[in-house]
Amino acid sequence: MAEVQLQGVSKSFKSTKAVIEMDMTVPNGAFVVLLGPTGAGKTTTLRLIAGLEKADSGDIRIGGETVNTLTPAQRDVAMVFQQYSLYPHMSVRDNLAFPLRSPILKTPEDEIARKVQDVADVLHIPHKLDNKATELSGGEMQRVSIGRALVRDPSIYLMDEPLSSLDAKLRADLRVELKRIHAEMAATLLYVTHDQIEAMTMATHVGVLDEGRLVQFGTPREIYQNPSTAYVAARLGQPRINLLPVGLLDDNAPPGASQVGLRPENIRQGSGRDAVVVRVEHLGDQTRLHLKVSDHDVVTLTDPHTSLAPGQTIQIAPDNPVFFDAEGARIT
Repeated sequence: MAEVQLQGVSKSFKSTKAVIEMDMTVPNGAFVVLLGPTGAGKTTTLRLIAGLEKADSGDIRIGGETVNTLTPAQRDVAMVFQQYSLYPHMSVRDNLAFPLRSPILKTPEDEIARKVQDVADVLHIPHKLDNKATELSGGEMQRVSIGRALVRDPSIYLMDEPLSSLDAKLRADLRVELKRIHAEMAATLLYVTHDQIEAMTMATHVGVLDEGRLVQFGTPREIYQNPSTAYVAARLGQPRINLLPVGLLDDNAPPGASQVGLRPENIRQGSGRDAVVVRVEHLGDQTRLHLKVSDHDVVTLTDPHTSLAPGQTIQIAPDNPVFFDAEGARIT
């Protein structure tokens, strides 16, 4: 495994600036998630590291070596795409072995057999090795797709939204599997997603992208508790942070503050400003209250056994708010 460094990396497609002067270090052995909406530059960043796109400027280093002029094959990276891209006429065994049979690697057959078995064990699919790819479920096909990257033992694994095409249960199951695989293999992994749950549950570090710029990098907990901008604050957390105008609640805003950010768990009930209950959302492990304060929507958490009903009025007050200026920059 290896550390990956981007220094001043930029990439444009005609008039569109996809990545802008990005400085980022993926630590050796880390599970880094790049988080942001469509068009934020996540996939382009991955493709620049893989060598599938050429940077307009800046340096990309893998294991301390500048790789700007190296081909994808020379960079020793493995990439997993959103689509499975398996060979349907091949067995699972041959799909997993395919990268190792590359003329560049020249891997002996006995070593191929051992690596395929090891990866199949890690992915919990040894009983599927002789099945055709077309005989697998969606989750099994994605495991094989991930396995084709794992079998290579590269410097870094690059994964571009590999779980987005799966149903909710499979996504949850494979999130756990990927975290386990990362821990067992001590792999360096760079993972792209727009799903903040994936970022919070899997990552050791999160990089939040906004229109091609890396706006904050840190652990999921650091970014959740200390977002540098209102944009970053809205990227992590479910339900999303409440962004409200200062003065709507008794928030004691500092000079220059325009917005107050309140996580749903940081709203006290029983005193403060009147809020009308619009909806009570029972989700098993938690209950969400959807409130209206003047013309503003507010979401908070409440007792799972609450007797509150739509139309009732309660009082709420802020607890541990964060403040942003008119441009969305953090004040305090």
